[in-house]
Amino acid sequence: MTHVRVAGAALVVAALAVPAASFGHAGGSVRAAAKKPKVPVITMSGSTSVAPLAAKLAKRYLKQYPRTVKFKLAQGGSDVGVADVAKGRVTIGNSSRDPKPSDPSGLNFNKIARDAICVVTNPGNAVGDLSQSAVQDIFSGKVRDWGDVPGASASGPINLVVRTPASGTQDAFQKLFMGSAKIADSAAQKASNGLVQEAVKSDEQAIGYVSLAFAQGLHSVTFKGTACTLRDAKSGAYEGTRNFWMVTRGAPTGPAKKFISWIQTNANAAKVISTEWVPIQ
Repeated sequence: MTHVRVAGAALVVAALAVPAASFGHAGGSVRAAAKKPKVPVITMSGSTSVAPLAAKLAKRYLKQYPRTVKFKLAQGGSDVGVADVAKGRVTIGNSSRDPKPSDPSGLNFNKIARDAICVVTNPGNAVGDLSQSAVQDIFSGKVRDWGDVPGASASGPINLVVRTPASGTQDAFQKLFMGSAKIADSAAQKASNGLVQEAVKSDEQAIGYVSLAFAQGLHSVTFKGTACTLRDAKSGAYEGTRNFWMVTRGAPTGPAKKFISWIQTNANAAKVISTEWVPIQ
């Protein structure tokens, strides 16, 4: 399984490791006297933006270190991941937003990558460059008709598609793009990047924002003169980038420590990250 993308709020768990085979005596019922040591399990939940990367990293880690650990991955949003790890329900909480003062104490945010957030429209409405003030005017509801947006080919009302409050992408979009401007109450809220992607793809009058890995099939709007591309995110030219974190209770220990350290320092991990995200190495 290469990666997991859940188009909804439900926490769907996917095992990413092949269970160890059970071997018996050839032609008999006698089993090996010595039992194999139990393989530890790393459980993760949280960000729908981090999930595809976490799944790819887990798969590559198992290729490099087979049968050393098993992974279970669930989604639900960054706030869910942070809450889950704080309460000991998972080993790692995946978060696509920075730490908040309101987060439970004792958590350790371990940076694993950076990611670009793209403002996206339907391919039939290939909007040109948007300034920060233009993005704020559109998503706050100040500008409500595509006829008032330079370069737009669509006409009629603008349909806003945003993320739910539990989303790290929502938190990052507010900080990076909106500043103090408030998103309009009329905006349709979606629980995952995949649902935003589907909504914008099916509605020529829609505009939303997604993690770069979910921009396929959509038109990515140029922001402040720079395209939302992996190249420009890596160079630092694109300003709409945020951090990806793996959150643990205290400093990571045991298998989680080895996995996170591998992500942060290993060349193979950096290659995985470089496919759609920005490495921190």
